[in-house]
Amino acid sequence: MRIYELAKELEMNSKDLVTLAEQELGITIKNHMSSISDLEVIRLKKALSIINNNKKAKPVKGVKSAVIDDEPLVDENIDLKQAKLKKVDKNLIAPVKKQSVPQKQKPEGGDKNNNSNNNNNNNNNNNNNNNNNNNKNFGQRNQNKQKNNNRPNRYNNQQQKPAEQEKREYQPKVRHIELDGPIVVRKLADKLGVSANMIISKLILLGIMVNMNQEIDFDTAQIIGEELGAKITKIEIVDELQNLEDSLSVEEKDDESQLKPRPPIVTVMGHVDHGKTSLLDAIRDTAVTANEAGGITQHIGASQVEINGKKITLLDTPGHEAFTAMRARGAKVTDIAIIVVAADDGVMPQTIEAINHSKAAGVPIIVAVNKIDKPTANMDRVKQELSEQGIISEDWGGDTIFVPVSAKKHMGIEDLLEMILLVAEVQELKANPNRAAKGTIIEAKLDKGRGPVATVLIEKGTLNKGDTVLVGGAYGKVRAMFNSKGKKINQAGPSVPVEILGLNETPQAGDILIVMENEKDAKNIAEKRKNKRHQESMNASSKVSLDDLFDRIQKGEVKDLNIIIKADVSGSVEAVKQSLLKQSMDEVKVNPIHGGVGGINENDIMLASASNAIVIGFNVRPSIAAMELAKKENVDIRTYNIIYAAIEDIQQAVKGMLAPIYKEVVQGRAEVRQTFKVPNIGIVAGVYVTSGKITRKSKIRLLRNDIVIHEGEISSLKRFKDDVSELNTSYEGGIGIEKYNDIKEGDTMEAYIMEEIKR
Repeated sequence: MRIYELAKELEMNSKDLVTLAEQELGITIKNHMSSISDLEVIRLKKALSIINNNKKAKPVKGVKSAVIDDEPLVDENIDLKQAKLKKVDKNLIAPVKKQSVPQKQKPEGGDKNNNSNNNNNNNNNNNNNNNNNNNKNFGQRNQNKQKNNNRPNRYNNQQQKPAEQEKREYQPKVRHIELDGPIVVRKLADKLGVSANMIISKLILLGIMVNMNQEIDFDTAQIIGEELGAKITKIEIVDELQNLEDSLSVEEKDDESQLKPRPPIVTVMGHVDHGKTSLLDAIRDTAVTANEAGGITQHIGASQVEINGKKITLLDTPGHEAFTAMRARGAKVTDIAIIVVAADDGVMPQTIEAINHSKAAGVPIIVAVNKIDKPTANMDRVKQELSEQGIISEDWGGDTIFVPVSAKKHMGIEDLLEMILLVAEVQELKANPNRAAKGTIIEAKLDKGRGPVATVLIEKGTLNKGDTVLVGGAYGKVRAMFNSKGKKINQAGPSVPVEILGLNETPQAGDILIVMENEKDAKNIAEKRKNKRHQESMNASSKVSLDDLFDRIQKGEVKDLNIIIKADVSGSVEAVKQSLLKQSMDEVKVNPIHGGVGGINENDIMLASASNAIVIGFNVRPSIAAMELAKKENVDIRTYNIIYAAIEDIQQAVKGMLAPIYKEVVQGRAEVRQTFKVPNIGIVAGVYVTSGKITRKSKIRLLRNDIVIHEGEISSLKRFKDDVSELNTSYEGGIGIEKYNDIKEGDTMEAYIMEEIKR
C-alpha cells in the first residue's frame, strides 16, 4: 500500500504520516509515493490507536477533568518533523495541575512536552520561572486558537477513525467456526468475517508466506482463530466407505475342525524364452505356445492339473521384464514358486527378478533347470550363478530343490511334480470350504459377446453360481463359471481358478472378490469405491506442485510424450505402462496419461487430441468412428500384438524428440588474395577457392596462420558482379563476412555446415 493511499484512508496529511512512521516505528520512507507492507500498515494503525487512547486517559483524583478535557494530546501547530514523538503509556500520563492554569484563560490546546517539563521540573527553587513559562505558553495557545478558530480539528478524527477501523478489522464477526481439515486463506477470512490481508499478515508473523488462494492446515487455522479471538474446532467426518471397508475386512477365524487340505498354488516364473509355457504344456499336455503371438505368453494363465489323485493349481506369468507387476501379483497369491532357468543360458535379469519376488512373498522356491537335452547345457554353471543370488542346491549344502527337466522331450516332468507335492505336504496347506468365498482377480478382460470376464483364484470358501459378489469397483451376480478347461461348473472351492461372468464392469487385476449378502449393499460399496477413485484421480491431476514447477523451470524446457494405452486385459495395460516409463530420458519424459481395457473409442481420441497424445493399442483395434475422428483430429494411433514392437516404436519417437546432435562438415576452403573496401558495406575479400565449395548458406571461419580469428555468417557471395549461391573449386569471387572487416591478404576462409546426427 502506498503512503498517500493510507493517509487518504486515515484522513490525515501524508507528511505527518511519513514523520510518524519514521520517528515512532523507525520505518524509513522516502516520500508519499513509497509503498509499505501490510504488516507496516497494521503497525502504523496500532501506533495511531495508542495515541488516540492516550488522549482519552483519565486524570488523577483531585483534579477536575475540565482542566484537560478540551486540551488535545498533540497541538495542531506542532511541527512533527521537529518534534520527537515517544510511545506513551496511558497510565503514565500526568495531568496538568489545576493551580497552574489561569481560570480566565481556559486553554483549548497545549504543548505536551512543555506540560511534561513543567511536571518534572516543578520544585521549590523554580516555581516562579515555571509559572511564568506556563503563562507565556498558554498565551501562545490562545493566539493559536484564535488564528485557527475556523479550521476543524481533524487530528482527533484522524486518530479515532483508524482505531475504530482497526478494531472492526481485528474482531471477527463470527466467534466460532467448524472446519473439517485444511482450508484456503480466502475461505477462512470469509468464514471469520475479516479481510484476507488480516489473515495473511498474521501468517507472516508466524513465518508462513502464503497468498489468499493457498491452503493452510487445520492447526495453523486454529492458531489464527485464537489470534483473532475466534474459536475454531474440527469436525470429525465419518467416512462411510471406510466403515464399510472395515466391516468387510473383519473375518471370523476358521475353526480348526472345519479346515480341509487344499491344492497348492504354484507360480511358474523365469526369464523370457527359457521355456516356462512349454514346461506347463508338458504338464497340461496342451499347446499354448504355438497360439501365442511371437511365442511369448501375453496373459497370466491359470489352470489345474491332477497328479496321482492330488490337484495342483498352476499360474503362468509372462517372462518379459515388462510384466514385472503381473509377476509380482502372481507371487503374492502363490504357495510355491518354480523358477525356470535354461541350462544353456544361465541366470538372466528376469530370473533374478523372479527370485526377488518369490523371496518377498516368502514362498519356497523350486528351481527347474530346463533344456538339459541341449549339448550346451551346463547344470553346474546354473547352480553356481544361482548360489550368487542366495539359491543354493541341496547337493551343495543348501535347502533349495533343483530338478533337471526338458519340456520339449518331457524329461523330468514327473520328478518335478513329485517335488511340488512334497513341498506342499510339508506346508500343510488348508482352507475352510464351508464359508463365503474370497478370492483374487488374476486377470480381467472385456469380451464382446460375454461382457466383462474375470479370472478368479478362490483363496478360501466356495463360490457358487448365483452368488452376489463385490470386486473392487465392480459388482454383480455370478451368471456362469468356467474351469481352466472351459467347462461350465456350478461351484469352485479353495485354490480353484475360475472364469466368472455377470459383473457390471471389468475389474482391475489384483482386486479382491468378496461374496455379499445382497446386491444392494454390493452396489452401494462399489459405487462409493468408484467415486473415491475418481475423486483421487481428479485431485491428483488438478493439484500443482510449485516445487516441481520450479525444478522443471530450472532444468529448462521439458518435453513430454503423452501416451494413452488401451489393451485387451488390464494386466497388459499395466505391463505396457511400466515398459514405456522406462523409455523416459532426461530430455524427454514418457507420460502415460490414461490406460484402459477394451477397444479404442472416440473418448480416447478426444482425450488424445486435448492432451496432444498418441494412442497405443495392444491386442485391440480402433472402431470406425474412432478412426474417422482420429483422422479429423490428426491423432496418431498405433496398434501392436507384440510388446517388443511397441517399445521399439516408442524408442524411435523418443529419439526423434531429443534435441539433435550436430557434427561439423567442412565444405571447402578459399585463399584471400586481395581486399576491397566497399562503401556502406565494409571490407570484401577477393578469394580463390582452393578446395571444395563455398555456398551462400555456409558458415565461415577466418584463419590466419591456421589460427581461428573469427567465425560468422557470409553476408555476400559474388562471382564478378553477380550474386551467386556457391563458388566451386578453382573459381574466384568475392566474400563478405557479416559484421566483420579485419580481413587481410593471405588469410584462409573455411566454409562449413552443421549436420544433424541421428540418435
